[in-house]
Amino acid sequence: MLNPEDKKQQEVLDRYREAAAEFQTGNVPPTMTGHWLMKKSQVSADRTWSDLGIALAWLTKTYEESPPNVRADGLRAYSSLENKLEYALDVLPRGVDVTWVYYTAAKSLMSFSVVCCPNRFHPALSCPLPPS
Repeated sequence: MLNPEDKKQQEVLDRYREAAAEFQTGNVPPTMTGHWLMKKSQVSADRTWSDLGIALAWLTKTYEESPPNVRADGLRAYSSLENKLEYALDVLPRGVDVTWVYYTAAKSLMSFSVVCCPNRFHPALSCPLPPS
């Protein structure tokens, strides 16, 4: 219970409310992929699909534009594109999000996701846009 006399408690509560309000429009990524659905300012009609093939094509194109770093010893550092696509093909129709994260040759962290809507783990979150 909040004590109205406790200024520290009130400051923490005020900051929490401010951060929660900023989340939808801010740059901070969500801790759960399904929460991307709450960031309505980052929604794009050209990246909202109902066709699994188009979503897989987008994943492939994004991966190929910035491929993962290749290890100097020639061993594989990450799962192959084929394995990633096989997994995505299996889980996306069941409402499970797919996130690919890896380091590129430039040592940048690459992260991209396909988030299902309705979302299996966050069924109360509405879809920000109808699929194209």
